[in-house]
Amino acid sequence: MKIAISYPPLEDDRTPTLGQNRQFQWFHNPSFIYPMVPASAATLLKSQGHDVLWNDAIAMSWTPARFKEFLLKERPEVLLIETKTPVVKRHWELIRDIKEYLPATIVVICGDHVTALPEETLKNCPVDFVITGGDYDFMLSNLVSHLDEGTPLEEGFWFVENGTPTSTGEFALRHDLDSLPEIDRDLTRWDLYGEHLFIKSPHTYTMAGRDCWYARCAFCSWTTLYPKFRARSAELVLEEIEHLSTRYGVKEIFDDTGTFPVAGWLDRFCSGMIESGLAGKVTTSCNMRVGALSADEYALMKQAGFRLLKFGLESANQETLDRLDKGTTVAKIVESCRLAKRAGLTVHLTTMVGYPWESKAQAQATLDLARDLLRSGDADMLQATIVIPYPGTPLFRMAEENDWLLTRDWDMFDMRGPVMRTPIPDDELRGLTRGLYSAFLSPRFAWRTLKGIRSVDDLRFVTKAGRAVLGHLRDFRIGKRS
Repeated sequence: MKIAISYPPLEDDRTPTLGQNRQFQWFHNPSFIYPMVPASAATLLKSQGHDVLWNDAIAMSWTPARFKEFLLKERPEVLLIETKTPVVKRHWELIRDIKEYLPATIVVICGDHVTALPEETLKNCPVDFVITGGDYDFMLSNLVSHLDEGTPLEEGFWFVENGTPTSTGEFALRHDLDSLPEIDRDLTRWDLYGEHLFIKSPHTYTMAGRDCWYARCAFCSWTTLYPKFRARSAELVLEEIEHLSTRYGVKEIFDDTGTFPVAGWLDRFCSGMIESGLAGKVTTSCNMRVGALSADEYALMKQAGFRLLKFGLESANQETLDRLDKGTTVAKIVESCRLAKRAGLTVHLTTMVGYPWESKAQAQATLDLARDLLRSGDADMLQATIVIPYPGTPLFRMAEENDWLLTRDWDMFDMRGPVMRTPIPDDELRGLTRGLYSAFLSPRFAWRTLKGIRSVDDLRFVTKAGRAVLGHLRDFRIGKRS
């Protein structure tokens, strides 16, 4: 069968960050993360003999007209689209349009929003199948076998039968990740993807697990997709990195597992990187949970070639951390930053503002802590966002129960402003977010950054990071919501 895996273009004055993103946002200075599970789906289907088309029209900067021309020319039998809350209405409209000019194409949609609310999408557009859960690769393969050979559908599919939304049951994450073929980087256009976090080139992504072994943070939309954590074997991930190094000359990798595996898995992986010599060839970065590692483990990661860790700070208020079920403390956050920095690792923090229960003074405390960590050298970078309650998350249920939601218009859930009642006015909230990014502009931080430049790669990284900060300052500019 001919199968297209697409990210259709979405017209706006900014670029949508959709693929492989847990928090959707429109960016003035876009970067694109490799959509690892859809890429795995493309690879798996190709390995089974299907004609697979990879079509990330967002990353390729296609116009809607060009996308339509592509579909009319290729006429795929199956089309997969990943969606997210802020763009789901646009995708409904797009699917209605596609079914007008390609009525025979089986259109399939997936993502955390439709996992939480599958019937809503079936009622609002003529989509043929909704995939719930995050194993798009295994499930799309099963669907194609069903269409091609009559193989029974597994749990997790929704469709309309006799005019009524129907499902095959609750999705189950029973698939063996080690059975998947290594991602075909050429088929899935690995050259399109990268962020300002990378220093060296060529660079790319891996994904050791799905998705976070803690999986309890109340705001995280991917807990809807992956309520149970699974990891590939450390040996297979090492083999993949070896191939990326030898076949493509990759020098830097970001592993986008929600939280990188720890304990014995981490020991095996680090030992393998060191013993194979990969630690001297490939730099690795990843997401990590604060409080998960000891000083010795951070040191082992540094020895194994790790460069950067992303930590979720989220808030400097213990009440907020508790409400979010973060399972940590402000003191642990500070300690983890210091331990990682002492081991020689770069620390990247993620923060949020706009919690319904936080006053401006409490939100300011988060800004102050982030600034203090940057100024003291215990952190190097940060990412600031407005908190958005995605359907399917505990935070969304809390918002419903407490009447915090300002709107149920999904278009408004795009982080251009708050969608929950908060004591902080809209402009002041965006001002706080800008204030977090403005911490990069302090003389002490700028001087330390400039002193740290040791190579052309460092200079490129600082330049890219600077552009990203200026872009984020535009993203959260004060004024009327656009």
